[in-house]
Amino acid sequence: MNSEMSRPEDLLIIDDDEPFRGRLGRAMEKRGYGVRLAGSFREGLELAALQPPRYAVVDLRLGDGNGLDLVTEMRKVAPSARMVILTGYGNIATAVSAMKTGAIDYLPKPCEADAVDAALRGGDKALPPPPDHPMPADRVRWEHIQRVFEQCDRNVSETARRLNMHRRTLQRILAKHAPREQV
Repeated sequence: MNSEMSRPEDLLIIDDDEPFRGRLGRAMEKRGYGVRLAGSFREGLELAALQPPRYAVVDLRLGDGNGLDLVTEMRKVAPSARMVILTGYGNIATAVSAMKTGAIDYLPKPCEADAVDAALRGGDKALPPPPDHPMPADRVRWEHIQRVFEQCDRNVSETARRLNMHRRTLQRILAKHAPREQV
């Protein structure tokens, strides 16, 4: 067993935004992590294979791949690593996918280093209390439809097929504005 694997502060940050990656790396070093940085899917996977990390922070959208796929691949070389997905394109469907691939948390960018640290070291705490004003179900549905529409390159027919929905029904939904948040 690699002695570095047992170091609790070993952290691999994979993000193609160089300034953000550098800032987060420095902030996490101040919090006691031994940080390694990667700017791409390929580089992140190579570093993980070379020395499996205890912790990893992975950007959802990398220039050469998808962060969800990277988490899946990293699970093969670092099965016990605690991984967090960061994204500027957050939505519920992707958050669910992140959890299914093995990420322990899903944080929107920009995020504070304290939030990343709390997610990584959070352990198996009980779930936080529910929000005071949760998102209404029609808004959740609308966001999910929008996400699938974007993933299908804004192709209505393909989106309707994937959502098992009639194309005209989907067109009517897409023509409407997002449901209003209740205050």
